[in-house]
Amino acid sequence: MSGRAPKDAARPPEERQGFLARLRARLNRGDSWLTRDIGELLTGKRIDAAILEELETRLLTADVGVAATERILKQLKERVARNELADVEALTVALRTAITEILAPCARPLVIDAARRPFVILVVGVNGSGKTTTIGKLARRYTTEGRRVLLAAADTFRAAAIEQLQVWAQRTGAEFAAQQPGADPGAVVFDALQKSRAHGGDVVIADTAGRLHSQSHLMEELKKVRRVIERSDPSAPHEVLLVLDANQGQNALAQARQFGAAVGVTGLALTKLDGTARGGIVIAIAAELGLPIRLVGIGESLEDFGEFDAAAFAAALVDGPRAGQSEARAS
Repeated sequence: MSGRAPKDAARPPEERQGFLARLRARLNRGDSWLTRDIGELLTGKRIDAAILEELETRLLTADVGVAATERILKQLKERVARNELADVEALTVALRTAITEILAPCARPLVIDAARRPFVILVVGVNGSGKTTTIGKLARRYTTEGRRVLLAAADTFRAAAIEQLQVWAQRTGAEFAAQQPGADPGAVVFDALQKSRAHGGDVVIADTAGRLHSQSHLMEELKKVRRVIERSDPSAPHEVLLVLDANQGQNALAQARQFGAAVGVTGLALTKLDGTARGGIVIAIAAELGLPIRLVGIGESLEDFGEFDAAAFAAALVDGPRAGQSEARAS
């Protein structure tokens, strides 16, 4: 069964729609969506410089970033100049479209290559970003698909991290590889790869110690772990997945830059989107780095974890609770 390359779109439609509905409900909760009350600011149904300035402020406040905000506003201003945006509904649609155009190239799911066995996913990120939980949810997804998964506890600095990963292995039916706290992380990963090969494994997911991107000595150790993996399999790691906490705002963008420079990040998992009013950081990251956004998390349960959908995310960010209605009209 390891030959399959599933995507969210191949999952039951009701399951995928349920996740998108929760995304709409939880992203930018309350009244923080971008077009909230924008109609009340219109003077005589006319879109003018004041409205665009208000939109600019809201984009920046949502952590969209200067470069991406300028790109979006440039498109809107050009369309206003051509009299293409006659009312607030047209402006809202145009805003959703501009954001979707930035995000769409980054909406690339993580596909397991059956020719790479085991397929090695190295998971990195700072403390508290949700790495271990993300690993557990990935393990559940892949074991449910019939893949043989092994979790490698290469975060050897904290005994609790090893124990937490072991719990996830037990919950998901994944195999588990660990050594004593304080052991060499590279040795843990090397042994894990050997074990997976011996057992005919499909996927190895390696946890690593949470570290600040500014801690150069720890980043060097992370590079060492990567070198160990490469010596075991020159084509590996096949994915370097950076887990980012969306609540970190612009600091998340700094983390993406630093981890990318250090270990060559190939994909992102964005967590805790249900707890932030600054979801625009996803746009900032997409506009600057263009990294594939593999997965997003909007809660603690397994159902609150899904593949990134650019149009649904843009609708939720722009329209808030009204996003479902907007998507229906747009279709």
